[in-house]
Amino acid sequence: MELTLVPLLLPEIQNEFGLSLSQMAWVFNSYGIAVAVGVLIGGWLGDVGNANRIFGIGVLFFATGSMLVAFAGSYEALTAARALQGLGGGIFSPLIPILLTRASPRQPGKVLIVWGSVAGYVASAAPFFYSSVLNGHRWNLAFIILAVISLVALAIVLVSRPPDAQSPSAPAIPRYTRLLRAPELWIVFGYVFCTYGAITYYLFRLPLWLAEQEVQVVSIGLNLSILWLSFSIVSTLLRNWVDEPRLKGIMLAAPLFVAAGFPLAYLCNSAVCLIVASALLGTGLACSNAPSTQLVLKFAPRGMSAISASLDITFARLGGVMTVAFLAQTTFGASVLVMIAMCLAALIFAVAATRRLDDFEQVTA
Repeated sequence: MELTLVPLLLPEIQNEFGLSLSQMAWVFNSYGIAVAVGVLIGGWLGDVGNANRIFGIGVLFFATGSMLVAFAGSYEALTAARALQGLGGGIFSPLIPILLTRASPRQPGKVLIVWGSVAGYVASAAPFFYSSVLNGHRWNLAFIILAVISLVALAIVLVSRPPDAQSPSAPAIPRYTRLLRAPELWIVFGYVFCTYGAITYYLFRLPLWLAEQEVQVVSIGLNLSILWLSFSIVSTLLRNWVDEPRLKGIMLAAPLFVAAGFPLAYLCNSAVCLIVASALLGTGLACSNAPSTQLVLKFAPRGMSAISASLDITFARLGGVMTVAFLAQTTFGASVLVMIAMCLAALIFAVAATRRLDDFEQVTA
């Protein structure tokens, strides 16, 4: 919901604080940078400690940061609170796929994509509900809602006992040396960097671009909802395919869908074209999300699944942060060419990753 609601609120936040596009990029990116740091902490602690407990700590940080954002009175306080929110999100994020795949070790791809689709259905309703029902309330109400939902999640963690396992302790240097010697992992990270970077830029720039054209908040919320609803529907349709040979084709299709969405949104900015463009971006996200996570967990050295999952999220967030930072003041039209180039790079990474998968499966067999 943080990903779906915050882009919708950017124009209102910009108007209230009188911020420039570069300052808005920091408000948006402070969360992503903190996530990139937090996932490394969460991944490391998840490999050496109690994953359930670390998950709960991350959720508590996220809830606290969300509440502080809601009551921030200045640009500096807003940015700092977003960073605390992102740190918490970063700590618990890499532990989600770990706990899920431990609960369903025989079908890891299916459980990951089912989780993504269920979360996507909830998240897709958030911007449309907010823009149509809560429109007129101040933007900070959304962050209060995020804090309350986070506290509910924390209560669920405290009263339940999800499966947990601790990896045997090992010297840090040999473990991380093994991680660095896994080139197939870094190929997948490059794929994630490019695809997630392009999608994050769309989430950041589209609402601001539409607000500049005086498009109503309801219409902006509808486009964001379409993106996440498409992500959820396609994820549901793919749930039985990600553990099969079709995984390779799904990964290759993702950057093509994303690349098609950008020029469509810019060149034909009618309501129908924007909806189709958002649907293409959501489809691309679905085709890249669970398959790339599954490959990361497959290629991860033994006993390093949590830190590998955290690096997966780190590269995704860094892709978004760097893309938004470099293109924050670029016109939407000029950025379309950059997005197409990033998608081409992602396609090259996908081809290399699927070839490595064939070699990896032969070796493990």
